[in-house]
Amino acid sequence: MEYSDHRLVSLSEQLLYTVKIQSETGDLLYTLQKIQQGDLLASLKTDQEKLVFWINLYNAFYQIIRKEELVDKKDIYKARIINIAGHQFSLDDIEHGILRKYRYKYSLGYLSNPFTKKMIKDLAVDELDWRIHFALNCGAKSCPPIAFYRLRTIDAQLEMATSSFLTDETTVDKANKSVKVTALFKWFKNDFGGREGIKQILTNYLGTDLSQYRIEYADYSWDDDLNNFTV
Repeated sequence: MEYSDHRLVSLSEQLLYTVKIQSETGDLLYTLQKIQQGDLLASLKTDQEKLVFWINLYNAFYQIIRKEELVDKKDIYKARIINIAGHQFSLDDIEHGILRKYRYKYSLGYLSNPFTKKMIKDLAVDELDWRIHFALNCGAKSCPPIAFYRLRTIDAQLEMATSSFLTDETTVDKANKSVKVTALFKWFKNDFGGREGIKQILTNYLGTDLSQYRIEYADYSWDDDLNNFTV
């Protein structure tokens, strides 16, 4: 089957919507499994197509795995039970392998993973877009909410997600010249360009010059918050 006219990208949105309304996903999951590897690679040529497809799938499969699969919560990211084009992927494969261009998960974004499989490398984005960190939902209270990403509006949507999340999750203390930010900035520091890059991002999105401010990191709540959709 050939997936022209972005039908494969639309499939990811359809799956996420089906998850949201808590309807049966079996047919859609079967379709994803039966995609030919060549069609998967050929249909996701641009970074925009890759972002939409994999962000939607990540957010959909997190919900599916937590609700339907017998996977311990601590193992949910590394369990390779996501079948796409006959290959078994994990949430970590999607986030750190494909969307972060095979960065090693625990290196603060400074190191590539030398053990990345060829399939992951072939599917990975050409350039890491740090805004994905404000689009991926891990079912916890401190995670960004789930949106339906679409090809024609992906850039504007990522901008909106970033702006909204940073506005809600950042506290600026002008008296003490400090700014408290999401722990995502700490865990993936180099994705954002290091400390100076983080300050520049905050300055751009919050409209306040924070270049001379001290950065502090807020505690991250891992309490469950499933079904946190924006609309």
